[in-house]
Amino acid sequence: MVGNIYIGGNGKTPFVIELVKQLQKAGYTPAIVSRGYGALSEQECNLSWPRKVDLKQPPVFFGDEPYLIHYATQCPVVIDPQRSRAVDLIEQTTHCDVIISDDGLQHYAMSRFIEINITDACRLYGNGFCLPAGPLRESPKRLKSVDYIVYNISQCSRDYTPRDFPEKSFLMNYKLQELIPVSIAPDTTQSITLATLKGKTIHAVAGIGDPQRFFKQLIELGANVIAHPFDDHHNYQASELSFGDEYLIIMTEKDAVKCQSLSLSNAWYLPIKASLDNLLVEQIVQKLKSF
Repeated sequence: MVGNIYIGGNGKTPFVIELVKQLQKAGYTPAIVSRGYGALSEQECNLSWPRKVDLKQPPVFFGDEPYLIHYATQCPVVIDPQRSRAVDLIEQTTHCDVIISDDGLQHYAMSRFIEINITDACRLYGNGFCLPAGPLRESPKRLKSVDYIVYNISQCSRDYTPRDFPEKSFLMNYKLQELIPVSIAPDTTQSITLATLKGKTIHAVAGIGDPQRFFKQLIELGANVIAHPFDDHHNYQASELSFGDEYLIIMTEKDAVKCQSLSLSNAWYLPIKASLDNLLVEQIVQKLKSF
């Protein structure tokens, strides 16, 4: 069970993708369940619940994050507002031996064996109050019952070590990849280096939980950023990305999966690979073995 008590933008999706890859290396066959936030309803797309992510279908049928996770890992991803039905479908149609619930920490109708909370190390827990008085879904006291707390230090201005945080804490950082064209598949060899951005004026597009985090990354790479923040899970129209100039358009990978059909000729996305603590992965694997 991977989630967070702070509202969005903590780094759950990169964490889940990397955790899946690490479990695959350890010999497991993972599958993912998700609510599928932002996915079209049964009436809107004529697809019933539960719904297995299919890359041949539009991302809006499944939600951008489940689509991206399947895109990046190729493991089964099933969405359903009632996650137990998604679990049932996975058990009936796949040979997986571990199920990861993406953003499911508050979904108490679903049983769990391991709980992992992702925390933005820069924002931590804001004023400590729950919505609407603060930015939290649950009280910080909830963290006493989770198995692991992973602190995302990718945007912090100082260096951290695990000693800076409470017991059962681990750190996560980001490794930035080369820029990939939005309009073609991610396994293409066509790419440009991050050094290309230095001194260039670009349009930065982000429809994620914390767009400023993405804009800051591009500024730190030396780009002159014209920022275009959108709501989290925004479904783009081509007209929204027509800026009337020749500047590069740079967006997140989560945005890119929804823009591949828009035939954008000057748009690139920045893949982000989460770097996890090896000890965390080892402990998760040991827990799974004990189960």
